Amino acid sequence: MRNPYAWLAGAINNHTWVVAGVAVAVFILALFGLSMVTMETGDDAYLDKTTPRGALLSHYKDTYGSDAIMLIYEADSVRSAEILRYIDNLQEDLRNERYVAGVSGVVDLLKQANGGTLPSSKAEIDGIIGQAPPELVERMLPSDLMTISVITLEPGVSMDAQQQVLGNIESAIRISEPPPGLSVTVSGNPAFSKEMGEAMGTQMGTLILAAMLLMILAVTLLFSHVRYRLLPVGIVAVGLIMTFGFMGLFGIPVSMTVVGAFPVLIGIGIDYAIQFHARFDEEIRHSTVPEAIRTTVTNLGPSVLIAMSATALGFIAMFFAPVPMVADFGSVCTIGVISCYVAALIIVPVFAIVTRYRPKKAAASSPTPEPGNSVLERYDRLLGRLAYTVAKHPLPVILLFAVVAAGGYHLDQSVPISADEKTFVPDDMPALQDMGKITRTMGSTSTVPIIVIADNVRSPETLAWIEQFGTYEQEHNDKITGVTSIATLIREYNGGVMPSTGREIDEVIARIPESTQKRYLNGNMEAVLEFSTVSMEMDVARDLVGRMQSDAVWNEPPAGVTVKITGSMEMFAAVMDDISESRTFMTVLGFAFILGFLLLVYRKTSAVSPVIPIVFIVGWNGAIMYLLGLDYTPLTAVLGSMTIGVASEYTILIMERCEEELARGMEFLEAIQTAVQKIGTAVTVSGLTTVFGFAALTLSTFNIISNFGIVTVISVGFSLVGAIVVMPAVLALMYRYAGGARVPAGARS
Repeated sequence: MRNPYAWLAGAINNHTWVVAGVAVAVFILALFGLSMVTMETGDDAYLDKTTPRGALLSHYKDTYGSDAIMLIYEADSVRSAEILRYIDNLQEDLRNERYVAGVSGVVDLLKQANGGTLPSSKAEIDGIIGQAPPELVERMLPSDLMTISVITLEPGVSMDAQQQVLGNIESAIRISEPPPGLSVTVSGNPAFSKEMGEAMGTQMGTLILAAMLLMILAVTLLFSHVRYRLLPVGIVAVGLIMTFGFMGLFGIPVSMTVVGAFPVLIGIGIDYAIQFHARFDEEIRHSTVPEAIRTTVTNLGPSVLIAMSATALGFIAMFFAPVPMVADFGSVCTIGVISCYVAALIIVPVFAIVTRYRPKKAAASSPTPEPGNSVLERYDRLLGRLAYTVAKHPLPVILLFAVVAAGGYHLDQSVPISADEKTFVPDDMPALQDMGKITRTMGSTSTVPIIVIADNVRSPETLAWIEQFGTYEQEHNDKITGVTSIATLIREYNGGVMPSTGREIDEVIARIPESTQKRYLNGNMEAVLEFSTVSMEMDVARDLVGRMQSDAVWNEPPAGVTVKITGSMEMFAAVMDDISESRTFMTVLGFAFILGFLLLVYRKTSAVSPVIPIVFIVGWNGAIMYLLGLDYTPLTAVLGSMTIGVASEYTILIMERCEEELARGMEFLEAIQTAVQKIGTAVTVSGLTTVFGFAALTLSTFNIISNFGIVTVISVGFSLVGAIVVMPAVLALMYRYAGGARVPAGARS
C-alpha cells in the first residue's frame, strides 16, 4: 500500500490546481457552516438534558417554572400620578404580548385598594401606600425614586421565545414615550442572558483579533529568516474559519467556555504552520520545489501528525465531562487542531508551487564575523550543557521536581470551585448591575423547587406531608424565607384550615384559579413546593441543597411518594460537584489516552518517558492555581487534560530526536545533549509563539476567560521546563536502567 503522504505529495506536485480546488470547496463548505453558529447562555450549557437531572430540570421548567422580566422605573418621584398612569398603560399593553402570563406592580396595589381605578392625586396615592403591608410596599416601591414591575412568562418558554418577548418589550418601551425624567430599564434573567450573549460575541471577535495581532508580532520577530514570514498567520486564519464552519455544521454552540478555545487554537495552530513552513524553507535551499514538497510532506507530515494526535487526545478526554460546555470546548479544540494541521499540510506546498517559492538569501557576513556567537547559538549551547548536566545527575532533578509536583497535587485539593454564572462576567456589565439592584430591592429571586410525585398528590396524607415539610424547612433553615405549594394554596382558599377529606380537598382546588393551580399542581400525580431563599454564595447554596435533600429523606414521605429537588440553584450546585469530579477524571483519562497512544505507536516501554514530565507539570499547575488564589470553573477545569495535550508535543519531539541520535551511534548522554540542543531552541520558539496566542485570553473582561489565560500561559512555561529540564533526566534514567544503552566510561555513579 502506498504511503498516503507520498501520494499527497505526488498529487500536489502533479495536480496542484485540483488539490487547490478541493481545498477551496472544503473552505466554502466551512463558510456555509459559519452562518449556522449559535450562541448558548442558558441551562443547556451547564446541564445535559439527556441525564436524569437535566431531564427533571427541563420538565420542571416546561411544566411549572417561568422566568420573569423586570422593569425598573427610576425618577425623582415615581409616586407622581403622571408616572403611575404611564406605568399602568405600559403594563396593560405588555399583558397582551405573546408568552406573557401576567404583569404586576405597584399600580395594581393602588387600583385594588381604590375600587379598580388608579388614584388621581398624590395624597390619595400616599394614603393607600401608607396603609398597605410594609413588606409588600418595600418590594414594589422601595423608595420614592424607584419602583419595579414584574412580567411573568408562561412556563416552558424557550430561550429564543424569551429573547423575542424581550425585544417586543423593549420596542413597546421605545414607542411609549415615557414622561420626562423617567428611565425604564429592562432586567431579569432573560435580559442578563441576552446581554451576556452579545458580550460573548463581541469578546470572541476581540480575543481572536488580539491573538492574531500577537501572532503577527511573534512571527515577525522569531520567523524573519524565511520568505513570506506571515504565511503561518494566514494558515491559522483558514484553520479558525474551518473550525467555526464545522462547529455550525455539527451544531456545536458558542458558550463562555468555547470562546476561550479560539486563542488556544491560534497558539497551537501557529506551531504546525511554522513547522511546515520552516521545514520547506530548509529543504528548498538545496533542492527543487517538487523535491522539497516531497521531503516536507513525507517526512514532517507523519511526525506532526503524531504530535497533533497526542494533543487531540488530551482534548478528546474532555468529551466525557458531565458539563456540556466543557465537552464542547474539547470538541472545538479537537476540530481546531485537526483543521489547522490539514490547512498547514496543504497550504504550504500549494502556496510554494503557485508563488514559485524561492528562499531568502543568507545575510552577508559582518566585517568581523564571530561564528557561534549569535543569541540563538549561545542559547543552543546553554541548553546542551544544561541537558548534559541534568542527564548525568537525573535522580536529584527528578526528586526535586517530583516533590514540588506532589505538593501541587496536595494544594490542588484546596483550590475553590466556582459555578456561579454571575461571577464569570464583567463586574460592570449593565445587566449584572441591574440584577444586583433588583436583588437589593426585592431580595433574592432564587427559589429551590421540590417536585413531589405520588399516585395521588391530592390525598390528605400526601398534602399533610407537603405542608409539614414546608413548615419544617422554614423553621429549621435560616436561608429559607418562605414556601408556596398546593398545600399552602388550599389552606389559603379554605379560610386558613386544611380540609380533612378528599372530597373537601377537590372542592377547594376547584375554587383556585387554574393559572395559579398550574404553578404548583400537575394533574393528580405531581406537585411542587417553591422555597424562596435569601441571596447567598454558590458554595453556601450547594450546602443548602444538600441539607434539603437530607431533610426530605429524614422527614419520611408517605409510602409511594418520591421527592426530587431541581431548579437552577440545584443545577449550579451539581455543576460544582461535576467540576470537582470531572477535572480529575479528565486528567486521568488524558494520561491514559496519551500513554496508550505512545505505546501503540512506539511499541516499547520507554515510550512512557514523555508522560512522566507531564505528570509533574499537572501538579505544578495545581500549586500555581492555589498560590494565585484562582478558582476552578468550567473553563479552568480543562487545564489538566489541555496541559497533557500541549506538553506532550514538546516531550515527544525531544524523545524522537534523542532516538534519532542514538540510532546514529551516539552514547546516550551525548544523544540527550544533542537532542535538547537541536530541538530545545525550536521548542522554546514554538512555546513562546503559543504563549502569545494564550496571552490574548488575559485581555478578556470575562473573569472566567482571563483567569484561564493566566494559568494557560504559566502552564505553557511549565511545559517548556518539563521538556527541556525534566525530560533529559527521565531519558537518562530510561537509557541507563532500561538496558541496551551504551554508557560512557565514568558516567555511572
